Amino acid sequence: MEEPQSTSPHVLLFPAPAQGHLNVMLKLAELLSLSSIRVTFLTTEHSYRQLTLHSDVLPRFSLFPSFQFRTISDGLPLSHPRTFSHHLPEMLHSFVSVTKPLFRDMLLSPHFSSDLTCLILDGFFSYLLDIDDDFVKVPVFCFRTFGACSTWTILSIPNLIKQEQLTIKGEDDMDRILDNVPGMENLLRRRDLPGFCRATDPNNDPILQFIMSTFIRSTKFSALIMNTFEDLEGPILSNIRTLCPNLYSIGPLHALLKTKLNHETESLNNLWEVDRSCLTWLDNQAAGSVIYVSFGSITVMGNRELLEFWHGLFNSGRRFLWVIRPDLVKGKNGEIEIPAELEEGTKQRGYMVGWTPQEKVLCHEAVGGFLTHSGWNSTLESIVAGKPMICWPYGFDQQVNSRFVSNVWNLGLDMKDLCDRETVAKMVNDVMVNRKEEFVRSATEIANLARQSVNPGGSSYANFDRLVEDIRNLSGQKTSVIVNK
Repeated sequence: MEEPQSTSPHVLLFPAPAQGHLNVMLKLAELLSLSSIRVTFLTTEHSYRQLTLHSDVLPRFSLFPSFQFRTISDGLPLSHPRTFSHHLPEMLHSFVSVTKPLFRDMLLSPHFSSDLTCLILDGFFSYLLDIDDDFVKVPVFCFRTFGACSTWTILSIPNLIKQEQLTIKGEDDMDRILDNVPGMENLLRRRDLPGFCRATDPNNDPILQFIMSTFIRSTKFSALIMNTFEDLEGPILSNIRTLCPNLYSIGPLHALLKTKLNHETESLNNLWEVDRSCLTWLDNQAAGSVIYVSFGSITVMGNRELLEFWHGLFNSGRRFLWVIRPDLVKGKNGEIEIPAELEEGTKQRGYMVGWTPQEKVLCHEAVGGFLTHSGWNSTLESIVAGKPMICWPYGFDQQVNSRFVSNVWNLGLDMKDLCDRETVAKMVNDVMVNRKEEFVRSATEIANLARQSVNPGGSSYANFDRLVEDIRNLSGQKTSVIVNK
């Protein structure tokens, strides 16, 4: 039962307008609402339109009378594609010039200035608040949608630049081991760093410098919230705590939400229409026989890469379910000449859809492996489902995630910087047949640890309860100190 509005804490959540960020922060919003905390969920007008068109957020959150959505302009025209992979600089410019002052005015409005307990801000948006701002009279918690492994790697980049370890002289230089990321010695190669680290001049690359600064700023706020669990990334979380001691590891959030609801749930926090016919197709496939293929919400590939993956899946002889977003392929899909054998082979052994209910797909008994872009949400969903992975990272945190999947957690294979049909076919068969027992054993062990973490007595369950209790203690005890300077 919810507390009366006059006494319950009030939290404002503000995620970045991208599928992965919105999805996980909506799950956090639902968890807080279940804990009788009033939540205002702020998102861009464009994201709100897409969410309400393709998801169940309005009926789902109507169960919480004190929950509300608020929208804010991103300053971009309706026709703008809003893809982070290709339009990040102009989107950042608009967020700073339009969204930032609007956000400031919103926080100064009577509704928030007198009634807000704390702000949970997406780490991507950490630049919307200046470190020395004194108009925010409540603590600011930063939510990082990346895992601890990639977060710590990015926090270590300034030191790597200082020691000139990011200077790449050629392809042979990409496999050089980096020895200046504490806790990851003899693990990371240059090719395992986030894609934006491949800048020709790291000291002056604007995107690299911007992302570095947002991560460093993330550690300066009152607390850091992360969607991970101690048994998966405990040693790395300890390193991050040296910079931000007040850290809540509360993941996997989608699994924690199921625990708190005490039943299986499907939160459709999607920006695209979900095609559920794939579940019926999976129902007719043998257990463990299908490789599920999805490259997330941001990855873009060319016609050649699409055909190499397609040939590889066909040549593997395995059944496959493949997510082909409308904007996955650069250019016009109609320009691709599809060989007859691929079309016929797909009819016999494959199924293609525009978007799936991924959590349900990964948990389906017919799925035996996951060919993924290694986004953090997808990685955690695969871990909880106990499914081995083939990783083809595209950018951002994904290069680091894929290295940990293959070389630390032994949950699958890393295919980064490769895209040819022979490699695709071989890795599919390695995961689905040749090394299946090895990977399934590791996946089952870590899946059990993940589930334990979100159940009573588990680390994430306890950390979330601590977060809720700390928010309650803040209610009526607001402070103007929002950062650890």
